[in-house]
Amino acid sequence: MTLTAEAIEILKTVSTATLTTVLLKKGLRNVWIRGAAPLRPGQPRLVGPAFTLRFVPAREDLATPASWASPISTRAAIEAMPEGCIAVVDSMGVTDAGIFGDILCARMQKRGVAALITDGVVRDVAGVLETHLPVWCRGVAAPPSVAGLTFVAWQEPIGCGGVAVFPNDIIVVDQDGAVLIPAALLEAVLAEAPEQERMEAWIMTKVEEGASLPGLYPMNAETKALYEASKK
Repeated sequence: MTLTAEAIEILKTVSTATLTTVLLKKGLRNVWIRGAAPLRPGQPRLVGPAFTLRFVPAREDLATPASWASPISTRAAIEAMPEGCIAVVDSMGVTDAGIFGDILCARMQKRGVAALITDGVVRDVAGVLETHLPVWCRGVAAPPSVAGLTFVAWQEPIGCGGVAVFPNDIIVVDQDGAVLIPAALLEAVLAEAPEQERMEAWIMTKVEEGASLPGLYPMNAETKALYEASKK
């Protein structure tokens, strides 16, 4: 199923916490990207297809400032990013070399990239924040990427935060972090996740009314009947 504008709007109403629950019921436990935290508090929930980028450990003959002008570079990858994608960067969890700074983030923002997700860090943080590109990362560091990493490829399978990410998998990101929906499961998630949100919202109203949790969360048969009746 293609990630349509309608599908994006539906997923924007579903929290990443709910998505992990729905995917857990389908047997997927490893879908939350570790280390990807919002750089700015209050960033909105965003949805988009993954555009993958991959770094490997730095090698002195390859990880040089001259490599920034190479046909295989983060600069070239950014120019290949389609509008609305979410850039997902495998930085191997390295925290002492910033993969992108303000100039690269500004270019991504101008190209209409929805967000940047990485298990590593960024640099030039004040400038990055001024670009208003939503970023989820592990933190910040002053040194450039070539101080600890070599960029090697884009739009191929990667591992980011311990999660296997393939190009065009669906990424949903909010204040709890980034969750991956395999493209093949998008239709099923769209069918189930909004109902999970409605059910939990109803449970919350009962908790606010003073109801106890046994039999309510999870629901027993009596509570399920009450919930179904409330939808009519």
